[in-house]
Amino acid sequence: MKNHPETRRIEARKRLTKGKFNIIVGDILNQFAAKGLTINEGIAIDARIVKSASSPKSNKKLKEIKVRRETPEGKLDKNGKPLKFSRDIESNWVTKNNKHYYGLKEHTSVDAKHGFVLTTVLSRASVNDTNYLAYCTLYSRHTKHKLAIVYADKGYAGAPNREFLTMNHFKDGIMRKDEKTPN
Repeated sequence: MKNHPETRRIEARKRLTKGKFNIIVGDILNQFAAKGLTINEGIAIDARIVKSASSPKSNKKLKEIKVRRETPEGKLDKNGKPLKFSRDIESNWVTKNNKHYYGLKEHTSVDAKHGFVLTTVLSRASVNDTNYLAYCTLYSRHTKHKLAIVYADKGYAGAPNREFLTMNHFKDGIMRKDEKTPN
């Protein structure tokens, strides 16, 4: 059973938590910075849809699972260990370009110059991208270099994100939405 792919995946997940991953990324980027490779001059933030490996559940079934998760027994797996993130509960529907997707959304920031992945976070697929610009920006700081500019597509446009960039002295590289002109 030890060589079963699911067992190996679970063991790997236990070994490398998000916190440990961030420490490793920070150490690598600091080593690059010490050698003169500048990181964080600018970051690019974007999101992608990650289709769920599980099939969609009915609203009734989801409600049952969520109610069970609120009980003490529902917070533990079959081995008595705390349950972690569940695609079945967190996945939901989103429509993009007239196509329907069931899954999650992965928000990612990368170093704009070198393409290093600096941070990622998963959300429900239906969550608006604008909610994750601040998170991706703040958690992209792995070195002492000042972050100069934040690039993002129109999905991140909006007054709250522009104000966030201004307050933190980051240049605004968010694409502008077309202004509708009255007829």
